[in-house]
Amino acid sequence: MELQITATDPEHPTTLLDLPWDVSLVDWPEEYLVSLPRGISRHVVRFARAGGEVFAVKEVGEWAAVREYGLLRDLDRLAVPAVDPVAVVTGRTDALGGPLEPVLITRQLKGSLPYRSMFETTMRPTTIKRLLDALAALLVRLHLDGFAWGDCSLSNTLFRRDAGAYAAYLVDAETGQIQPTLSRGQREYDLEVARVNIAGELMDLEAGGSLHPSVDPVLFGEEIVTRYGELWHELTRTSVYPRHKKHYIDRRIRRLNELGFDVAEMQIQRSPDGDHVTFLPKVVDAGHHQRQLLRLTGLDAEENQARSLLNDLETWMAGQDDYAPGDPLGARPEVLAHRWVRDVFRPAVRGVPLELREGIDTAQIYHELLEHRLTLSERAQRDVGMDVTAEDYVRTVLPTRPAGEPVLADE
Repeated sequence: MELQITATDPEHPTTLLDLPWDVSLVDWPEEYLVSLPRGISRHVVRFARAGGEVFAVKEVGEWAAVREYGLLRDLDRLAVPAVDPVAVVTGRTDALGGPLEPVLITRQLKGSLPYRSMFETTMRPTTIKRLLDALAALLVRLHLDGFAWGDCSLSNTLFRRDAGAYAAYLVDAETGQIQPTLSRGQREYDLEVARVNIAGELMDLEAGGSLHPSVDPVLFGEEIVTRYGELWHELTRTSVYPRHKKHYIDRRIRRLNELGFDVAEMQIQRSPDGDHVTFLPKVVDAGHHQRQLLRLTGLDAEENQARSLLNDLETWMAGQDDYAPGDPLGARPEVLAHRWVRDVFRPAVRGVPLELREGIDTAQIYHELLEHRLTLSERAQRDVGMDVTAEDYVRTVLPTRPAGEPVLADE
């Protein structure tokens, strides 16, 4: 049996060859491993470093490894938040020629944490609701793209800070399937699985003394069903408006944009009597503010981070002498945006020493600086500059943050 590495990137097979594939994953030497928080898994999972990158390595049967690898690649093409598939390694044998289980390799999601690590200090109920909001939004996105998860849970999700909220990423696609569209029954099955799993996971935390005493696991399990239903209804409902109030359609589209979604296609019909117009968003793409920020600045951020940065960018642009919307002689928005990145964003982030912001993405750092500047300015009753803000942030905020974990102002 020959070792075979199937990878998405031509550089990865060479890099991955340096790892000890002739040793069972549970016995890998410490020199290859990286100590990072791990969630609960049915399989043996380790974090390993190769070629300057950190990968999650999971031992699993060959059929399951190849299938999950393909599903994760499909989700990547659909731009759904999920871990990046890197490779599948098959044909593993030990030193005596005995067979070893194949492995699935994914790229470690920087700045992310499994939910159990986040409960090492007791979370407030409002913070838990943010986690469930993020998971509900992820499930809606998956369903809009025709992905039935089959095992939605906190354990199968990774969470990253996204400004004042969280962003959820699918980390286990083993039970999933992709179809052109999902039936209501398929969506409701996923929701029921999520409700039961989340209630059970919170009960487990409660038994271990890691759950806030005011949190009822059963009621919080229902929370994701409620949040999912509200978001799904808002994204897919048909609206009927008086014909002379077409601006209601624009208002509905702006509302979807505020939720972080773009309407890529729409269906508009006039009633037989001509008095009413029916509007249905046919295709809804997530990441409205992400795409806008990336187009203007080249910065890649989570959705809420992007909204925060765009607000600051627009405020800064309005104060520039050559800012003249609609005037062909004024500077183009893209030019001003790149000037903002050069003169405002990068200097502010660099005000936080690299070793102190390791593991936290720069968009989150900048958002936290904006929030801290607002706090300091309100306290001083005057505008406090970013240099002073960064200095105070490093001195008073960063020391309170557990390693790799950003702090919210209200926690």
